[in-house]
Amino acid sequence: MILEVCANSYLSAIHAEEAGANRIELCSELAVGGITPSYGLIKQVTQVLSIPVFVLIRPRSGNFCYTQEEFEIMKHDIGLCKELGCSGIVSGVLHKDGTIDLERTKALVALSKPLSFTFHRGFDGVPDPTEALADLIEIGVSRVLTSGQEVSAEQGMALLLKLRLMANNRINILPGGGINPGNAPWFKQQGFSEIHVSGTTVEVVNAPPKVPMNNKTLFDETVHVYSSQNIIKQIVKAIK
Repeated sequence: MILEVCANSYLSAIHAEEAGANRIELCSELAVGGITPSYGLIKQVTQVLSIPVFVLIRPRSGNFCYTQEEFEIMKHDIGLCKELGCSGIVSGVLHKDGTIDLERTKALVALSKPLSFTFHRGFDGVPDPTEALADLIEIGVSRVLTSGQEVSAEQGMALLLKLRLMANNRINILPGGGINPGNAPWFKQQGFSEIHVSGTTVEVVNAPPKVPMNNKTLFDETVHVYSSQNIIKQIVKAIK
């Protein structure tokens, strides 16, 4: 089973590889669901890691409906990832009604070639997941990262199994969301070939600042969140 770790920093990426992960999805700002990491971070990680590096291409937080200007930024970022030697792209575009913007997503898939293309968890908001999966197969997407449209992949297992059966090896179903050392073996037992985890730990690094730099309802400036080597090792051991 392939273990993909969602790495939100250089430290997380290093921890993932050292703990035995097979691949990382590199991003920034997990607190908002992840956005595109900086050029410097991508370059540093691809130069140091030996395992495949997939990069999240998402220009901002919020929904997955983008202006033409944002879409151009996404295309530029994909070009940079290819230049830097990344192994895969994680992205996708939705319409305002939650359906997949097939024209724009297809353009991103084509631009990403020959890299692997994963449609991200924007999939968990589509109104008809089976129709959406058929569309993604049609445009050549490599895999879909999904929790089965539930808060966690464990809760979404019924839909995950339905999607995997429908996929029939034409596209990979990558369960992600709340997977941990305790439930990871279940996904292997159910026949999934890949899982996606963050393995995060939260470390308090300082007292609240005198002058906050952000909205405290959205972010906590007192903590450092990163992928734990220990948690990832436990998952690796659990799925052997």
